[in-house]
Amino acid sequence: MRFFGRKDEIAELHSIRNLSLRTARFTIVTGRRRSGKTSLLLKAYEDVEDLLYFFVARKSEEELCKDFVNEIKEKLQIPILGDVSRFADIFKYLLQLSKTRPLTIIIDEFQDFKRVNSSVFSDMQKIWDLNKQDAHVNLVVCGSIYSLMNIIFKNNKQPLYGRQTGEIKVTPFPPSVIKEILCTYNPSYTNEDLLALYSYTGGVAEYVEMMLDAGANTKELMTEKFIGKNSYFIYEGKNMLIEEFGKDYDRYFEILQLIASGYTTRSEIEGIMKVELSGYLTKLENDYCLISRNMPMFQKTNRNIHYQIEDNFLRIWFRYVYRYNYMLEVGANKKLKIIMDRDYTTYTGKVLERYFKSKMIESELYTNISSWWDRKGENEIDIIAADEIEQTVCFYEVKRQAKDVVIGIVKEKAEHFFQVTEKFKKYNIEFKGLSMEDM
Repeated sequence: MRFFGRKDEIAELHSIRNLSLRTARFTIVTGRRRSGKTSLLLKAYEDVEDLLYFFVARKSEEELCKDFVNEIKEKLQIPILGDVSRFADIFKYLLQLSKTRPLTIIIDEFQDFKRVNSSVFSDMQKIWDLNKQDAHVNLVVCGSIYSLMNIIFKNNKQPLYGRQTGEIKVTPFPPSVIKEILCTYNPSYTNEDLLALYSYTGGVAEYVEMMLDAGANTKELMTEKFIGKNSYFIYEGKNMLIEEFGKDYDRYFEILQLIASGYTTRSEIEGIMKVELSGYLTKLENDYCLISRNMPMFQKTNRNIHYQIEDNFLRIWFRYVYRYNYMLEVGANKKLKIIMDRDYTTYTGKVLERYFKSKMIESELYTNISSWWDRKGENEIDIIAADEIEQTVCFYEVKRQAKDVVIGIVKEKAEHFFQVTEKFKKYNIEFKGLSMEDM
């Protein structure tokens, strides 16, 4: 697949590179696995002459250093005499070299140095602090295990705490880019196809590529690709998270499966699992950034909180693949597809709301985008989008079919909203419906 999107990120990386010609830069690039971090960095710096790319493979430090030395010899045409067995020696050499020869250094899967030799981080801190003043280096480190990258750079007890001069988070593709990619592969795509691609991949770069390069460019073909025998996607959820969670992965997986299946309050989840879960929920939200608290707009208390899985792919993976894994173990993939097809319309109704919220965020037209519901759950407004600058607010009802939107009901729900809060009462108020026709 050719390179799509990422214009803002590339512009930022170019700016950082230009700054590094005057003063040392240390940028961290994070993002979930398969989001396209490496492709982004190599694309942004494809025209940089003195570019070094180091991949931290899971091998000994001595073997890694051999790989890194070969990269230096090939890219910089510099002979390095003797055997180098410590990364600290390479890092020190490059920072000193950059004082007379500007360098861009990418270190991929940076967090895996912890497995290789955890003292690498303290060595780097000392070398960076002693050499950064005169160095002209553009150091970019990226990693896929968010919790470890967070500890390395955000924990004040760690040696590299606060050393970064910038941070870029690579997120899934926004709706406009997903549409552009799908149109490239299937110019006659339908909005049902678009919603399926968004539902199954969440806009994650590598998932989109895998789907479309395999010819799965319609809703039906995507479902077959996602759940078919020997599908990459069947194993991806576990492969992605088991390293994040460690030995407690089974408990985290059970929580996520329940949330994906509609048990979204703490009391519901604890009632089923028969155990107190506040610590696990806090870690899922703050350390792993996999769930978020979904609460009515302007609610100030912690009541009426519903948890939601942030990642679209993981949401559908836990709802079907993990939940019905026993079917997959006996080869009943077609039976599971029947269940998915049966649930599809209902399931993607909520996904459609997420799609429109993402589209609104991408438009940059609003200062506040959220939802609202009352305590009894009798009145729910799918999307409230407000612009505090222009003093406008729109209440949206989201339905798959436009004919199912009843504006009168939206207005009635808004009246209940205004009974709870005075916000937006003086704004220019609109009521609209959104359907698949508006994708």
